[in-house]
Amino acid sequence: MEKRAVNQKGALEVKRPYSPAIVYGDMVFLSGQIPQNPATGDLIRGDLREQTRAVLDNVARLLEAAGSDMAHVLKVTVFLADMDDYAAFNEVYKDYFKDVPPARSCVQAGRLPFDVKVEIEAIATKA
Repeated sequence: MEKRAVNQKGALEVKRPYSPAIVYGDMVFLSGQIPQNPATGDLIRGDLREQTRAVLDNVARLLEAAGSDMAHVLKVTVFLADMDDYAAFNEVYKDYFKDVPPARSCVQAGRLPFDVKVEIEAIATKA
């Protein structure tokens, strides 16, 4: 099998030494996604709920570019800047995973890139 790098359609080119997503066989591995507008690269600095929606929308777009979708997510790792935001995070998160939610870890990170409030990585199968 060969691994293939994937980026969101219309997203800014990644200028760091990582791939936004890797497809390997029927598996899709997403790098941590942050609340960033994929068309402009601008960070979304709203409250935790707004940032969570932006991150999960980015996850969904990247999965689509990789031939998958949110229904095929098996595992999610969530990094929160503040665990006091856990309940607010879950309020938004549950709207994206309605049927069988994926396995999940959620940890408080010492500091996230660009001082955002949430970062999410995921593992999925292809649709």
